[in-house]
Amino acid sequence: MAIKHFLQFKDLSRAELEYVFERTRWIKDKFKRYETHHPLFDRTLVMIFEKASTRTRLSFEAGMQQLGGAAIYLNTRDSQLGRGEPVEDAAQVISRMSDLVMIRTFEQDIIERFAANSRVPVINGLTNEYHPCQILADIYTFIEHRGPIQGRTVAWIGDSNNVCNTWLQAAEVLDFNVHVSTPPGYEVEPERAGLYGTDHFEQFADPMDAARGADIVTTDVWTSMGFEAENEERRRDFADWQVDADMLKVAAKDALFMHCLPAHRGEEVTTGVIDGAHSVVWDEAENRLHTQKALMEFLLLGRVGN
Repeated sequence: MAIKHFLQFKDLSRAELEYVFERTRWIKDKFKRYETHHPLFDRTLVMIFEKASTRTRLSFEAGMQQLGGAAIYLNTRDSQLGRGEPVEDAAQVISRMSDLVMIRTFEQDIIERFAANSRVPVINGLTNEYHPCQILADIYTFIEHRGPIQGRTVAWIGDSNNVCNTWLQAAEVLDFNVHVSTPPGYEVEPERAGLYGTDHFEQFADPMDAARGADIVTTDVWTSMGFEAENEERRRDFADWQVDADMLKVAAKDALFMHCLPAHRGEEVTTGVIDGAHSVVWDEAENRLHTQKALMEFLLLGRVGN
C-alpha cells in the first residue's frame, strides 16, 4: 500500500474519513467492553514533540499500546533535532526505525519536509496552521450524539487559529457549513487555512449572528501557543467573543458546545456553558483516543475487516 500521511484534514477523502469514523465506533465499543484488539502488535509509533501537550501525548501513547504496539516519546530539546539536525536527515533515520511517526510542532513546513523524506506514515499532532486529529475527534463526537454532520452548521467563535482552519477544511470535504466570527484583525486567511473553495463558510462581524441556528458552537483559547506575548492585547480584543448562555440560546435547541481544551473559564467560555447541558467536551477529549486508534490502524493496514 502506498504511504498515506495525515498532515491536513483534506489529506483523507470523504470515503476514507467515513471509514475511519465507522472504524472508530467499532474500536471504541471493543474498548468499552474491555476486549483486546491488537492489530498493531510489534509496530512502533515515534512521537516527536516541540510543543507542550497533555491530550495529544496521552491519546497517542495510550492508543498505540491499546492496539498492541509501542510508543516512543521524543522531545526536540532532548534529541539532535534540538541541536540543528536537518529535518530531512532526522526523517530518514527515524522512519527506518519505526512504523509510524506523529509530530507536534510549530510551522506546517516542518512536518511537510519530514513527511517528504519519511518511509512511513506521518501524522500531524498539531502545527500552527492545522490540528486535524482534533477535528477528527470533534466530528466523530457530533456523529455519536446527533448523527451525520453533512448539511449541519458549526459556529466558530474567536481566533481564526489552527483549529478553525481545520474546521474549514473539514467542511469542504464532508459538506457542512462553518460560520466564523472573529474580532477585527483576526479574520480567516483562506490561503493559510488551505481552502480550495469558499462555499462552505461565512464570516460574521457579530458572534451572535454566527451562532444563530448552529448545531455546534465551538471555540478555543484566545491566545494559542506561540502567541503568549500578545496575551493582554488579545484579552481586550476578544472580550465580546465569549461563548455564554445567551449565545447558546440563539443556537439550535439541541446544539452541542465543543472546546479542544485546555479551557480558560471566564475568558473564551463561561463556566456555565462548559459545564452545562450542551457541553460534550469530555466526550470530545476521550474521542481523541478512539479516532486516533482508527486513524493509525488505517494508515498502517488500510481497510480491515472486524
